[in-house]
Amino acid sequence: MTHFFKMLSPGSFRATVCFSALIALSSAHAGLFDDEEARRAILDLRQKVEAAKVDTDQKFADQLKRSTDESAQLRRSLLDLQSEIEGLRAELAKLKGQNEQSVRDLADIQKRQKDMTQSVDDRLRRFEPGKVTLDGREFMAEPVERRDYEAALAMFRKGEFGAVQVVFVDFLSRYANSGYRSSALFWLGNAQYATKDYKEAMANFRNLVVGAPDHQRAPEAMLAIANCQLELKDTKGARKTLEELLVNFPNTDAAAAGKERLARFK
Repeated sequence: MTHFFKMLSPGSFRATVCFSALIALSSAHAGLFDDEEARRAILDLRQKVEAAKVDTDQKFADQLKRSTDESAQLRRSLLDLQSEIEGLRAELAKLKGQNEQSVRDLADIQKRQKDMTQSVDDRLRRFEPGKVTLDGREFMAEPVERRDYEAALAMFRKGEFGAVQVVFVDFLSRYANSGYRSSALFWLGNAQYATKDYKEAMANFRNLVVGAPDHQRAPEAMLAIANCQLELKDTKGARKTLEELLVNFPNTDAAAAGKERLARFK
């Protein structure tokens, strides 16, 4: 290169130097221009990035706000639903309590109705004839009839033999066709025997045997007749009665007792 410049004339050398300088200046200017464009591009890109970041942040903020609002709305809805559920539970409990109370009230009403019905039945039963089983027999009797007989028998069991005779006589008079008649005659005869009224006792025992020979008390009544006859010193009559007892009621306790007494006469 130095050899090249030495071969140039002074004018050509100056021209060459100026041309080189112009080329260098142009190159420098071009380099400066390229850096400026790059800076502007970088700034522009940076602005775009910032704008995109701002836009992204704004969108995120908006989305977050919407999500927060939706979450708040959902929580409010859940709270409202929970409140409604609690209200329904309370109403259900109230209805259940009312139902249980209604069941109790119905049970009370049914019990009172049953008690009232029972009370009415009991009252009616006091005035209606009822079935009675006594001394192996069944018959219908008025409540007052049953009450009077049981009252008389209670007096006899207390040993009120004198007073109970009046009661039994009155009973037989008022209830002449009563199913209690034969039993009443038996206890009346025993009360009279206890007070040593042997003739009247014997008469009532005979009424029992003649009126109801198949009655459960008939064998005892015949034995009682024989006892009355013995008390009245009627040994012959007593023997005859005991013999009839053995014939008519052979397999009874009364017949067994009568047989022993017959043996004493021999």
